[in-house]
Amino acid sequence: MTEHLNHFIEGTPCEAFDRRRFDLVNPVTEQAYGSSARGTREDVERAVAAARHQLERGGWSQLGGAQRGRLLAKLADLVERDSELLADLDANAIGRSPIEPRRMDLPNAIANLRAAAGWANQLEGRTIPTGGYFGTKTLSYTVREPVGVVGAIVPWNSPLMITVWKLAALLAAGCTVVVKPSEETPQSALHLALLAQEAGFPDGVINVVTGYGNEVGRALCEHPDVAKISFTGSPEAGREIQRTAGVLFKRVALELGGKSPQIVFDDASFDDALRGCALGLFANQGQVCAAGSRILVQRSLAERFGAALAEAAHAVNVGDPREPGVQMGPVAKKAQFDRVNRYIQRGIDQGATLLAGGVSTPEQGWFVRPTIFANARNDMDIARDEIFGPVGTLITFDSEDEAIALANDSTYGLAATVWTGDLARAHRVAAAVKAGAVGINCWSPLDANLPWGGVKTSGIGREGGFSGALAYTEEKVITVLLPA
Repeated sequence: MTEHLNHFIEGTPCEAFDRRRFDLVNPVTEQAYGSSARGTREDVERAVAAARHQLERGGWSQLGGAQRGRLLAKLADLVERDSELLADLDANAIGRSPIEPRRMDLPNAIANLRAAAGWANQLEGRTIPTGGYFGTKTLSYTVREPVGVVGAIVPWNSPLMITVWKLAALLAAGCTVVVKPSEETPQSALHLALLAQEAGFPDGVINVVTGYGNEVGRALCEHPDVAKISFTGSPEAGREIQRTAGVLFKRVALELGGKSPQIVFDDASFDDALRGCALGLFANQGQVCAAGSRILVQRSLAERFGAALAEAAHAVNVGDPREPGVQMGPVAKKAQFDRVNRYIQRGIDQGATLLAGGVSTPEQGWFVRPTIFANARNDMDIARDEIFGPVGTLITFDSEDEAIALANDSTYGLAATVWTGDLARAHRVAAAVKAGAVGINCWSPLDANLPWGGVKTSGIGREGGFSGALAYTEEKVITVLLPA
């Protein structure tokens, strides 16, 4: 073992309260390559106390929006300086090709920090005319105040990018934070905290407690001084967080994944739709909240499109992502390997036609073959459940109305894509599909200026964009009596 990671609390790396640790395991070799502090309730207490001090009495509480913006801009510069290192930290932790985070995650994270630097000085109140107070004129205005200490619970699939989504907005709003990174991927969050210290953020504004959700995450949800929980992960964990946080009436933001449809009409550019659907299926080994894994194809195109997508799956070079020419590494952990293969077997058992891939044999490393099913029904498990692996399910439709009905026949509603050459149809379908974000002839277009989040089981609230920063504020009303 080479890596020996600890918490980062009040500007200092520290061991867990009881000095327990957990292993970090390489998904390519299945061997432990390091360890990290296993957080306890006592560690959370210390981190929350540091965050609350900075919020109420420390140097952070004295900074205005422009000053917070300058710190965020400096942090963006430092993340850009260390972008290759940060991309490698995330890629190595989950067995991902480092090309993907370098091209996708890191540019998006840097853009979010720079956008938030501008938002920090734009969180303005407003003046509201009223009818007065018992016949006497009044002046009523509002101010935007930080919601408080935030508990940010981050998943393992795109850890640095999603950590920055949360931190950029809450720091712009003037909040402080305790980050609970996934136990699979604590490295980039800890390095980001060090960069924030280098940028000049006061110690205690950003704290990182590593460990397990049922220990660190639960302690954050139950802590009376944590005002808001921002969580990205599974619906099952999201329900538990909402139940726990609800007892103390905490604010919650929950991004809980999806089963995103990609609707391919027969007037779409075949090649563009094929490339886009493949990207939506296979990026990050399919371990993407917005993965376009439910592919709805117009019947006249279905056989040809299925064959081409299967060919694309066969062409993916799966192996050690550190090797030249490898396009897809393993899934992140053994539990995920077993889950994905269970769903592939269910698809076979429930009668879908296997065009590519199939159940993977457990060897060294948690490698899953890119898998394509055709002739599926929307009531099959592979069409209903978020698999979080490189598995695509093709379902045919005949009419526009049927495509919309199939797309909306899901408990999820995070994202969707419409592939068509008809602009009027594109707008009609985008308006009718129940999802937080719809791409027309493009899959999952993320941008720092756009809000991101879902409806239905996909969650509550938005991250990103100016609305993401507003979500970390409370609007306070102040009324002044103006006697004659």
